[in-house]
Amino acid sequence: MKFLTDFFPILLFFIAYKLYDIYVATAVAIGSSLIHVGVQWLRHRKVEKMHLITLLLLIVFGGMTLLLRDPLFIKWKPTVVNILFGLVFIGSQFIGKKTIVERMMGHAVELPGAVWIRLNTAWGLFFMAMAALNLYVAYNFAEETWVNFKLFGMLGMTFLFVILQSFYIAKHIQEQQNTQKES
Repeated sequence: MKFLTDFFPILLFFIAYKLYDIYVATAVAIGSSLIHVGVQWLRHRKVEKMHLITLLLLIVFGGMTLLLRDPLFIKWKPTVVNILFGLVFIGSQFIGKKTIVERMMGHAVELPGAVWIRLNTAWGLFFMAMAALNLYVAYNFAEETWVNFKLFGMLGMTFLFVILQSFYIAKHIQEQQNTQKES
């Protein structure tokens, strides 16, 4: 359910773009994200940092798109978000005792420290690659192609990455269980 509510502003952006244009879609994205964060606050009395950062960047880059009538700003937003997330993941290896991946998933999965570091590094590099790929598509393809890529390409690659990560985690859980049985 959480995935669907997080996905809703992106879907509304896509639909508004297909029905109208990039400017209406940008306004819809800003409005729906404000509503999404507002509902989160009303229901839980807290909002995830990721959603606040994304909303702030959407307001800034989307606002510049609307104010200056230049769609390049909204195209840069996913790049900036992904670079920030990539930096946070990679930086978390040097701050504190646990990587951000371990902080997010450690309550559900027990893995060796080296595995947490590899997973964390993989996420950091994935976000950086997504940032670069977004810029490549934004500058080398038509606006409609970028909108389709933003919804289907980025979402599809993230889903595939999560699946691959799940196999990697499962392999290490199995190895850990086998080691515990042998002792």
